[in-house]
Amino acid sequence: MTPAAHLWVFFGLVVGIILLPGLDMACVLGCTLGGGRRAGLASIGGIVTAALAHVAIGGLGLAAILLVMPALFNALLVAGAVYVAWIGLSLVRSGVLFDAGTGNSGRVALPTAYRRGMLTNLLNPKAYAFMLAVFPQFVRREWGPVWLQAALLGAIIVATQFSVYGAVVLTAARARGWLAARPRALAWLGRSVGLLLFVVALLSALAGWR
Repeated sequence: MTPAAHLWVFFGLVVGIILLPGLDMACVLGCTLGGGRRAGLASIGGIVTAALAHVAIGGLGLAAILLVMPALFNALLVAGAVYVAWIGLSLVRSGVLFDAGTGNSGRVALPTAYRRGMLTNLLNPKAYAFMLAVFPQFVRREWGPVWLQAALLGAIIVATQFSVYGAVVLTAARARGWLAARPRALAWLGRSVGLLLFVVALLSALAGWR
């Protein structure tokens, strides 16, 4: 298979993985509903920052440490699940995504949204599983410098994340305006988003632990 064909296969795999509902998508949805479009984009910025760190880890071969130290991987996935589950439970208890009485001002600040996105992806076991199982298969010594190939694959990941999660942000931001005029529906959705975050975190931890 030619290098170009390999890139297309890699792109298809990345699209499929990012489209699957998971911790990152739930985080983007929650931040957008809680803080508006800018907060949603900030959370994507955090996710992308973490993705670049994942690429660096894969490119340097440090991901092999996680492969030979399962306990470290398990600790990582549990930490990520606990973090996201904590956010979810907070929403379930309060039901408050944002204060409808403040118009478009967001309850989730931009630095908070960025930090949530970055930590969620840094602690996402799915990302490490991808770097361990998939990423190395698309790097070949005969195709040139490894760092350059890793950078190209990383660019594909980042561009795909921006495209998919950006669509989630635009959709959720439009729904936010409708919800602002309906406090009861807003409270119901807040608890639903919190429950979604909690369930996704639980399933992610269980799947990774197996």
